[in-house]
Amino acid sequence: MTRHSSTTEVTGGAVRGDDRQGFDEITILWISEGMSCDGDTVSLTAADQPSIEDLVLGLIPGLPKVDLVNKVLSPSLGGEDFLAPYRAAARGDLAPFILVIEGSIPNQNIIEGDGYWTSFGNDPETGEPQTLNSWIDQLAPRAWAVVAAGTCATFGGIHAMAGNPTGSMGLADYLGWDYRSQGGLPVVNVPGCPIQPENFMETLVWVLYHAAGSAPPPPLDHMLRPQWLFGKTVHEGCDRGSYYEQASFAKDYNSPKCLVRAGCWGPVVNCNVPKRGWMAGIGGCPNVGGICIGCTMPGFPDAFMPFMDEPPGGTLSSLAIKPYGAVIRRLRGMTNELVNHEPRWRHNKRKLTSGYDPHWRP
Repeated sequence: MTRHSSTTEVTGGAVRGDDRQGFDEITILWISEGMSCDGDTVSLTAADQPSIEDLVLGLIPGLPKVDLVNKVLSPSLGGEDFLAPYRAAARGDLAPFILVIEGSIPNQNIIEGDGYWTSFGNDPETGEPQTLNSWIDQLAPRAWAVVAAGTCATFGGIHAMAGNPTGSMGLADYLGWDYRSQGGLPVVNVPGCPIQPENFMETLVWVLYHAAGSAPPPPLDHMLRPQWLFGKTVHEGCDRGSYYEQASFAKDYNSPKCLVRAGCWGPVVNCNVPKRGWMAGIGGCPNVGGICIGCTMPGFPDAFMPFMDEPPGGTLSSLAIKPYGAVIRRLRGMTNELVNHEPRWRHNKRKLTSGYDPHWRP
């Protein structure tokens, strides 16, 4: 694989001027055989800033040539033909590559006797289904970067909720939160149920620029989420936020007002969907009348259920802001009434009353 040098490297948060080799070409091996509905792959096809087509066609300046292997987007006929690059990577014959995992990781160790939770192809030696876990065990140590797509892959999601029999977990739980890839990166978590298309593509492009040697590693928070995407709450970007400060709360889902009393967890959930929208900048749960159920959070879904009930802090916060909101609403109403009239000098009479004196001289 051709490499080229770069003079930018980030170590411990500081940029220094060592030569670091970048790649001209890289493969993305996408496995969606985790405990998954494939919703993240489907969501990805809606991205347009940039689109997946832009990526694979090489239309984004400065990126390595990208060879994407994904079952939904693959021209392969399937079977061993489709699995060939995965097997080559597992043998060490394909490098560099980025491993993308979609779906939560089940615990194979809790199975007594034969059986498996989920598989991806068959073991060429035994003919038995090859588990997702065995693929991760072979590929993750060789991957230049590992990206978890969606909340199931990042934190376990729906399949990891209380009472599940699979022992499902997120990828960092499985590999260890101290895991580092061949490129020196931890697991890069892009949560969402499913992923917001541009959030994932923006993160992937950053990782690819880093692979090209032209960008530092993507900044991640303590849960390994991209900081610039998940550093703010839903509430901070919500177009209903002004209703909250005025203590104007929706009583049903047809109201344009703040949905906290209707079950919205937006004030405490790290997500940028109200700001970014869903497709082409349109949508985003509270923007279209849906409550936030915390689907980007590590505690999802258990910490946010039952979804339609008011959050525990909703009553307290709404009561606390009620007297302030009442005063603010009244004062704003008075000011609104005042500025909703034209000034008195706008008339068609014979005398100028604006205060302007055409004959005044200094």
